[in-house]
Amino acid sequence: MGPAGLPAPRGLGCFVLVLLLLLGGSGSPGTTPPPRAPWAEEQGAVPEGAPWGRVRYEAVKKHLGALSKHYWQYLACKVWQEGCEEEEKQQGEREASPIPGKRLALLSPDYLEILSAWYCSFGKCCETGDCRIINNITGLEAELNGQLHGQHLAKAVVLRAVQGFLQSPRPPKALVLSFHGWSGTGKNFVARMVATHLFRDGLRSDCVRVFVSLLHFPHHNYVDSYKAQLQRQISETLQRCRQALLIFDEAEKLHSNLLDAITPFMAQHTSKGQADQQRSIFLFLSNLGGNTINEVALEFWRAGRAREEIPLELLEQMAGARGSSLLREKLIDFVVPFLPLEYQHVRLCARDAFLARGLPYTEATLDQVAQMMVFVPKEEKLFSAQGCKSVPQRINYFLP
Repeated sequence: MGPAGLPAPRGLGCFVLVLLLLLGGSGSPGTTPPPRAPWAEEQGAVPEGAPWGRVRYEAVKKHLGALSKHYWQYLACKVWQEGCEEEEKQQGEREASPIPGKRLALLSPDYLEILSAWYCSFGKCCETGDCRIINNITGLEAELNGQLHGQHLAKAVVLRAVQGFLQSPRPPKALVLSFHGWSGTGKNFVARMVATHLFRDGLRSDCVRVFVSLLHFPHHNYVDSYKAQLQRQISETLQRCRQALLIFDEAEKLHSNLLDAITPFMAQHTSKGQADQQRSIFLFLSNLGGNTINEVALEFWRAGRAREEIPLELLEQMAGARGSSLLREKLIDFVVPFLPLEYQHVRLCARDAFLARGLPYTEATLDQVAQMMVFVPKEEKLFSAQGCKSVPQRINYFLP
């Protein structure tokens, strides 16, 4: 950004807003504010993202005339590099002054964060054009590699699908991923990762919506009401955010009428403008096909073959044969299989749980946690029946 450009919001931008909000038209601390002058003339519009030139500089200076001299000199020096010698001189005097009112107020980081978000809403202050959207693919890849255990297929498919979708200049439709596997194998874990690395506020972002079938749509008698409500909520989210993430947990329990309500939002874009302005990602999390995936993994183990040799195409075909209507209608772009977790994967989950809480552990402790889990089938005792779902709770038994 050039010297005449608008400063980044989290640095000087936040400071400017602090001055505006705190001083609010008053002069220096302890002085009587000067009377406000009428607006002399209307200034011409400045294109979005354009630098602050001399005309806009004078307009802002006139509108903020109530600022005290030393505050204004600080602003002019840092933004337009004018009067810096005088500002440095006064800065030295202020630092030497014992009077608290001569010093700039210190604000909490939380308050600065609020001001930064507010400032950001006025223009394209982020690379994505929306500070709520961060699209940190590097971070997503690192967390998938470091925290998701035993899921080589899921790692590869999710990363490739999300990265390709975000890099596409005009995606023809929403990206739709269908996660399949037993409970505790990492489906919700990966959905959280996607939200965390694509959106600044993760699952709390107003661009992310999570629907749990039995929680949000428990009664089939009210399916018509649920349908209208679901359509309205999705529409509002897509209107509010040019990039949105919608997660449907327990997707296999969604009523068919609710799937019909979702379908138009995942279909081909109807106009070029819609493709340019709107990107949405749908994640469907389901236990559907979990037993089939486990059978394939067990067959490979019995044949002495590594689970990493299991081809994605085989599991895609088997999930497709027993898939939902969305898969049959070719709305799902990628089927993401989650394999059952073995003993060594549970140990890694236990290690991560200890590290996340800053607790010490030993290799023997990790074995003890893993041995507390139930493994199936009865003969082989190969796969954790709950995956890693209850591991964080299990380590409570080993607290000092």
